[in-house]
Amino acid sequence: MTTSIEEINDPVRLAELRPLWNRLLSETPGASFFQSCDWLECYWRHYGQGQRLRLLVVRDGQRPVGILPLVVRTESTRVGRVRVLTYPLHDWGTFYGPIGPDPATTLLAGLRHVRQTRRDWDVLDLRWVDQDGCDQGQTERAMRQAGLRPCCQAWDRAAQIEIAGPWQDYWLGRDKKFRHNVDRCLRRLAEQGEVTLVRHRPLPESRGDGDPRWDLYDMCVAVAGRSWQGDATDGTTLSHAAVCDFLRDVHAAAARQGAVDLGLLMLAGRPVAFIYHYHYDGRFYGLRKGFDAEFSHLRAGLVLQYLVLQDGARRGDRSYDLGVGYHDSKRHWQTRLATSYRFTHFPAAVVRAQLLRLNRWVRRKVRGQHDLACAGGA
Repeated sequence: MTTSIEEINDPVRLAELRPLWNRLLSETPGASFFQSCDWLECYWRHYGQGQRLRLLVVRDGQRPVGILPLVVRTESTRVGRVRVLTYPLHDWGTFYGPIGPDPATTLLAGLRHVRQTRRDWDVLDLRWVDQDGCDQGQTERAMRQAGLRPCCQAWDRAAQIEIAGPWQDYWLGRDKKFRHNVDRCLRRLAEQGEVTLVRHRPLPESRGDGDPRWDLYDMCVAVAGRSWQGDATDGTTLSHAAVCDFLRDVHAAAARQGAVDLGLLMLAGRPVAFIYHYHYDGRFYGLRKGFDAEFSHLRAGLVLQYLVLQDGARRGDRSYDLGVGYHDSKRHWQTRLATSYRFTHFPAAVVRAQLLRLNRWVRRKVRGQHDLACAGGA
């Protein structure tokens, strides 16, 4: 393959890329809504200031075969402020990577372009890599082949649920005591009034739907405000001022693409808990959830999680990502614990990058940890 690269720095041009991007996304292994053009457009409108877009379109001759979305952002570190070249996920999801049917080729061509062009970054830090899943080592190989020496570290963890067969197969695989507790909570909640699950999962606008159902979304926001998280001053739930406009913007875009999945638990007609997902190709990411603190003793959130998964199994849902960060509340639901990784290149000629590398090495040694990989390349 004879590849060429077009680098796009102007976010205005994202709109013209959307048809191509949507086609390539549909061919991307393990794709998520976070890899969509719609996500990046919303993200950039709200958080693009102070960042530089470096979006690389890889072509075989005249035929586009992949997209590598990158951004340069300045981050505060223990050694001072550092310019970081990374993916535009910003920890909203679990995994990220190149767009297209051949991620390995896209990565290698894109990283060679990064190596050969003027360096406007101090550290290359490809985070949120699904090393144990669809990546299968291609990020590390591409960095080595491009002459960018990679250091690998675990980045975060997420509890995940795989439902491969009938609901009962999954449910009977949960701890018996836990199952009895869920049944008891469901009965106790039903004693207080009629329990109803409201699920909104629109088809895309291109198929005549795309309805955001703002009435349901606003119910979720109201429940979030009454949750134990609602009073936090630095939180990122649906009701928090720092992110609420951004999340509403993304909700509208996701609804147009048919990527919204919203679950509300109603008790006697009153919303008491919510779960909010983005989904793509049968895979669901739990962005946020919450319950009215008034009903904490009735475990409304636990009941809603059960009803959503049961309903999803009937619909043929295959997998749920319960979100980054590992909490004990997720343990009983999960079928696996997934780890995302970061692959970092510290240029030898950049003093601050080498200080940052040394700082990370010392901290890992103190904690008794080591690089998973740090070799090869020039």
